[in-house]
Amino acid sequence: MLLQENFSLKPYNTFGIEVKTRYFATFENVAELQQLLQHPEIANAEKLILGGGSNVLFTQDFGGAVLKNNIKGISVIDQNDDFAFVKAGSGEVWHEMVLFCIEHGLAGVENLSLIPGTVGAAPLQNIGAYGVELKDVFESLEAVNVETGELETFDKAACDFGYRESYFKKAGKGKYIIVSVTLKLRKKPEFNTSYGDIQKTLAAMEITDLNIKAISEAVCAIRRSKLPDPKAIGNAGSFFKNPEVDKTVYENLKKVHPDMPGYVVSETKIKVPAGWLIEQLGWKGKQIENYGVHKNQALVLVNYGGAEGNKIKQLAHDIIASVKEKFGIELSPEVNIH
Repeated sequence: MLLQENFSLKPYNTFGIEVKTRYFATFENVAELQQLLQHPEIANAEKLILGGGSNVLFTQDFGGAVLKNNIKGISVIDQNDDFAFVKAGSGEVWHEMVLFCIEHGLAGVENLSLIPGTVGAAPLQNIGAYGVELKDVFESLEAVNVETGELETFDKAACDFGYRESYFKKAGKGKYIIVSVTLKLRKKPEFNTSYGDIQKTLAAMEITDLNIKAISEAVCAIRRSKLPDPKAIGNAGSFFKNPEVDKTVYENLKKVHPDMPGYVVSETKIKVPAGWLIEQLGWKGKQIENYGVHKNQALVLVNYGGAEGNKIKQLAHDIIASVKEKFGIELSPEVNIH
C-alpha cells in the first residue's frame, strides 16, 4: 500500500485545478480500502473519496487524505423472466456500465448515457438525465463504514433518494464509502423519449425501429453537442441543479416571462431549467480571464487553463446572486466544492 504525500490532484479532477493533497492513496478492492482506513495517517485525517473527479471543484489544497477508488468489475448476478440484476464495482466508469447493460439488452439506463463519473458517485447524488433518475433502476449498494471498517448493504429505502440527493449527502455524509452498486434492469424495455431533444435527435438519425441502443446514441449525441470534453476544456459538467419552484411561483413568473420552460414534478412543484435562467441574464459564453461560462451550455462553468478554483467559485456565486435578483429563484451547485 503506497501512501504518497503532498500529491498533485490536477490529473484527478476534470476542472484541471492545480491543488495538492496532504496524503494520497488508491484502493482496488474492499480489503485494501479497509486496510487504508486503519492506517494512522488516514484514520485521523479528513477523507475525500475520488472516483472520476468529475463532480468536484477544488478551491485550495486539501489538508487530509484523498483515496482514489479503483474497484472494477461488472456482471449480471441474478435474473428472472422480467428483470436482470447488474452489479458493478464503484470505481467503474458509469458510461462503461451503461454500455454493458445495452450490450446485454437490458433497459433502464440508456437515458443516463455519457454522464461523467464513476458508478460509486451515481447513488451519492442520484444522478439523472432526460426524465430518468438512478433511483428508478436502483436495487442496492454495498458500502464500507468508515468508523468500523464493516461492509454494509443499503436498499433503496435506506438510501433516501431525492432530487440529486441521497442519505450519503445528508445524514450519512463522510460516514460510508460506496464499493459496489446493483441495478435492477428490464428485459422488456419501456422507452422514455419525451424529455429534451431525444425525439428530434432520433428523427435526425432516421431511427425507425426504436431500441435502447438508439436512445443511448441519441443521448450521447445531444450531450456531446452541448457539453465540452473535459480533456479539452476543464469543467465538471452541469454546475447547478435545476430548481424546483411552487406552481404558483412558476405561474406568476410565466406571466412576466412567457417563454420560461417548466416541467411538472408534482401537483405543487415545477422544475425550471437552470440553464435557461442563467442564459436570460447574459452569462452564456461569458469569459473572465482564463475561466467562464461555456458558449453552448450556460449550466457549465469552464477552466480554459490555469484558473484558480476560488475564482470559479466566485463566478458561481455571482450567477446565483443575479438569478435570485432577477427571478427570485435560488440556484444550488450540483458540484461539490472543497
